[in-house]
Amino acid sequence: MTTKVKQVIQSQQVVLSSRPEGKPTSANFKISSEEITPIAEGEFLVKNQWMSVDPYMRGRMKESDSYVPPFQIDKPLEGGCIGEVVDSRNSDFHEGDIVIGHLGWREFWKSTGEGVTKVDPNLVPVQTYLGTLGMTGMTAWVGLNKIAKLQDCSTVFVSAASGAVGSIVVQLAKAKNCRVIGSAGKQNKIAWLEDNTGIDAVINYKTTNDLVEELSSHAPDGIDVYFDNVGGDHLEAAMDVMNDFSCCVECGMISTYNATEPVSAPRNLFKLISKRIRMQGFIVRDHLEDRDEFISDMLPLIKANKIVWEETITDGLENAPSAFIGLFEGDNLGKQLVRIA
Repeated sequence: MTTKVKQVIQSQQVVLSSRPEGKPTSANFKISSEEITPIAEGEFLVKNQWMSVDPYMRGRMKESDSYVPPFQIDKPLEGGCIGEVVDSRNSDFHEGDIVIGHLGWREFWKSTGEGVTKVDPNLVPVQTYLGTLGMTGMTAWVGLNKIAKLQDCSTVFVSAASGAVGSIVVQLAKAKNCRVIGSAGKQNKIAWLEDNTGIDAVINYKTTNDLVEELSSHAPDGIDVYFDNVGGDHLEAAMDVMNDFSCCVECGMISTYNATEPVSAPRNLFKLISKRIRMQGFIVRDHLEDRDEFISDMLPLIKANKIVWEETITDGLENAPSAFIGLFEGDNLGKQLVRIA
């Protein structure tokens, strides 16, 4: 049973104390407390249970224009979260409902319901709605189905293949009988991919002497789709091996997020012309109208064990900054989550 919250409560939160120069450090974050006043008519109060940390958040720490506004200094950060409604004066949301929102990095938040989605906690573990059945899984699904328009039996290269998005891309492509090559930088990640996803080949990009040569050896007939999570030398290598009329799906470029100087690669962009390669970036939020189709596609695959996933869990809101920083050290296998309560 939940208890109605009638008094002012103190909510712990993580704020951005300074903008990172290069790779973020713990000094860029601090823990503070905010008073949450009782809800008004039409509002409800959520106690967060889980939150997501994701590489895209690094871009919001810069004071520059992007597809979402930058985080503000001494203000709480934001991100995907899931929690329980603990008090409500909104007829559409009731105490005990489990909801997804975007006000992570804090214990409590109030809402009128805008941008908040109720989910079924009996269908999958609730944190799955931040990963495989959330924006992470939908990013993989949109990139392959709506951007690449992936055809059966294609050859697909996935960078950061053991990551939250990449690992789902691998399995969705395998479900379409594709040949899939991935890259990863640690042996445990390579082993997980080989043991769980049906991937055809994995390149250890940290130990290979020639990424183009190794990629070519695993894709002798060329690459039809490159799902890019890394950019830089991975993108350059992929374009050398891609087929005519192939597609680069630009999802992320984590190799550049902490750069303090302009990056040099890729140096072969002219191949977009000579090979007639289609390159398209995308933001999953532009495709929210496809969520029902995404869920209906994913659930049968999950039930048939054709989609599996790994979670790296950090306990405690106060440890969210270290979980985020670990993304750029390659610490996470699969989805990086923070368990708040």
